[in-house]
Amino acid sequence: MKLEVKGLIESSLLDWDGKIVSTIFLPGCNFRCPYCYNHKLVLAPKKMRTIPLNRIKRHLLKHGDFIDGVCITGGEPTIHKDLPELLREIKGLGFLVKLDTNGSNPEMLQHLIDERLVDYIAMDLKAPLKFAKYKKATNKNPNLKNLKKSINIIMSSGIGYEFRTTVVPTIVELDDIPEIGKAVKGAKRIVFQQFVPKDAMNNKLREIKPYNREDVERFAAKALKYVHDLRIRGQ
Repeated sequence: MKLEVKGLIESSLLDWDGKIVSTIFLPGCNFRCPYCYNHKLVLAPKKMRTIPLNRIKRHLLKHGDFIDGVCITGGEPTIHKDLPELLREIKGLGFLVKLDTNGSNPEMLQHLIDERLVDYIAMDLKAPLKFAKYKKATNKNPNLKNLKKSINIIMSSGIGYEFRTTVVPTIVELDDIPEIGKAVKGAKRIVFQQFVPKDAMNNKLREIKPYNREDVERFAAKALKYVHDLRIRGQ
């Protein structure tokens, strides 16, 4: 397997609600979101050390009495053709798998679900599903058809899932929330995440003040009628 792991959090209570997980970071991404805090992983992964898979497996087996599963994040994990092989290794050890994704590769998502290699999927909704908005949020020309296909695959998968939007001032505004809600109408859960400016890829965003809690709660109120469960993460 050529897939390289570039980061590891040995135990986390934050990456999967209600579970203790080890979090694996995979390199590279097909988006260039200006607020991304993992931009070193996206832009210069070769400069980061590779963590041997055997080390990760030893850690999981040693601490399997309290670790529930593994969160696979990035970057964007689904750009790697060896991703199914990695997940088979993890599932073979008896651990649950959560996948973080931007939803740009519906074919890979369908394959992972069909092969029962994932137990939970968190898909980012960067903005309303409108070309100009999504392009601003990702610095790439979005394939909205693929994003919509991924949403449908996830919602009909029968496994646990959530959709997540990071509320970044200048990118996501209050008036955008109904369109985001409509895109995942009937979903089990949507999460609004607070923007953390400190390590944003775009230096200009590092100077922007995040929305306050009251603002994010207003966002949530606008989306609540579209989904079954809504949560806020961050301050």
